[in-house]
Amino acid sequence: MSETGTGTETGARPAGGAAAPPLLPAPGPEPEGLLPPGATPGTANGEAPRLGSFLARAAAATAVLTVLGAVLGLVRDQAVARYFGASDASDAFLIAWTVPEMAATLLIEDGMALLLVPAFSLALTRRAGGTAGEAAGSDPVRDLVATTLPRLFLLLAGGAALLISGAPWVVGVLAPGLADPRLAVDCTRLTSVTVLTFGITGYFSAALRAHRSFLPPAGVYVAYNLGIIGMTLALHAVWGVRAAAAGVAVGSVLMILTQLPVFLRLVPLARPRLPRCGRPVRRAARTAPPLGFALLAPVVLFVVSRQSQVLVERFLASTLPAGAISHLNYAQKVAQLPMVLSLMICTVTFPVVAQAMAAGHREKARLRVERDLGLAGTVVLLGTAVVLGYAPQIIEVLFQRGAFDAADTASTAQVMRVYALGLLGHCLVGALSRPFFSSGRPTWFPAFAMGTGLLVTTGAGYALTYRFGVDGIATANAIGISTTALLLLMGLGTRVVPIRTRAVALSLGRLTGASLAAGAAGWACAPLVPDPVLSLAAGCLLVPSAFFLTGLALRSPEVVSLLALTRRRFLDGR
Repeated sequence: MSETGTGTETGARPAGGAAAPPLLPAPGPEPEGLLPPGATPGTANGEAPRLGSFLARAAAATAVLTVLGAVLGLVRDQAVARYFGASDASDAFLIAWTVPEMAATLLIEDGMALLLVPAFSLALTRRAGGTAGEAAGSDPVRDLVATTLPRLFLLLAGGAALLISGAPWVVGVLAPGLADPRLAVDCTRLTSVTVLTFGITGYFSAALRAHRSFLPPAGVYVAYNLGIIGMTLALHAVWGVRAAAAGVAVGSVLMILTQLPVFLRLVPLARPRLPRCGRPVRRAARTAPPLGFALLAPVVLFVVSRQSQVLVERFLASTLPAGAISHLNYAQKVAQLPMVLSLMICTVTFPVVAQAMAAGHREKARLRVERDLGLAGTVVLLGTAVVLGYAPQIIEVLFQRGAFDAADTASTAQVMRVYALGLLGHCLVGALSRPFFSSGRPTWFPAFAMGTGLLVTTGAGYALTYRFGVDGIATANAIGISTTALLLLMGLGTRVVPIRTRAVALSLGRLTGASLAAGAAGWACAPLVPDPVLSLAAGCLLVPSAFFLTGLALRSPEVVSLLALTRRRFLDGR
């Protein structure tokens, strides 16, 4: 699908075979029409640059809260590792953890956001345009909440009740190799409440992000992890690992309370009084964007297929010796931190892309998506280099204490290095799926791509697990998610947002080369410093230096632009 606009035609190459323009250009005015709250297209030229500074501030604040939530997540994992190690008890908790893990992806991070951010963005666009029955007192945003939130609450409450009653069957499907599943069943019943609480959290998050309010959604995992840590520390001696599962339920309630005040302030719930004329309720209901099965089903299938990779891993790991699931979990949680940080960029800009698509500004959406891919790729590949080079030191500093011994550190670090090979794939799947769903129209291609990757993960897992154990499972994960990322990258430009696929792939290839070179340098130098803390501190200087120097040598546009921007800011500061 070719699209022309203010820039060059989609897919066109510069004359003479010159290198494609960078995905991360030098700072300048943002595309007109993508403005912060309160601005409208066609305002003075000074309005357009406001979006750049607004998104930068939002991304910075989101980054701070994301890092804080991630640090508390590590403290949470440290508490579980300290008190329960890599044992049958920790395996039981991590099997029960599958429920909130799936629910978080479906109801907070991906599914609810992919469905509702475009819906709220469209409602806000209609409200700003004044095209939706204002004389009858209707508000598209209020109508959307009225038609979706009550039904969602009833659906989620029923799902949570079914999971609680069916916990023995769930554990039997997830981990059939467990010798005694009773502890896992108890923990699963406690964590099943997150189906309801995460759903409400995700709904609030999507509404607030569409309103350009990013701080409360970014802070939900801070509240969540504080609840788990508090319950684990207070009750582990009495309830054992069940205390951590109860903490999941308590923390999920805190997530709702974190957002509730701002949601009530920004989203109108009460309908203004109207004169008795006609049927305003029915007329208003039609102003809400449609959210039918045709729109919901592709999103749900995509998200479930994505999270099913975890189910495949847990299923295969349950046949391995005790502690295998724990090694996989700790390795994955730490290795994916760079991916989480990189995707905060796309989280902040997703409402911008959705509103651009709702307004028909496809060229502006393309520019935004390409910038996001360049920034996210830079962040995640720099983090990949650190993980490749210093995995043993990271795990030793974070977890090696109490019941988590040196053997657990070695096994977890080895798995983490294998997981790191798929970090770019995970980042791209998160970044590329958002534009697919930003138009608010049904699209099945992401579900097809994710399903294909899941089949690859399953096949590779069965082929590699028997011979390579947990390393084989992590390898299968990297292969499967990379397959999905490649399909999404190839399909986005022809279906939704006309990105320059070749330029994106070339740019990411150069960044990958820089990441591998920096990771190899760190791997070689890490053992030279015996103390793990000092070695890791040195690596935080060595790896970024090697990454940016290699990126300059490879002429990576993102690295060149970032260094030029840093130099300009430094000179301006002087």
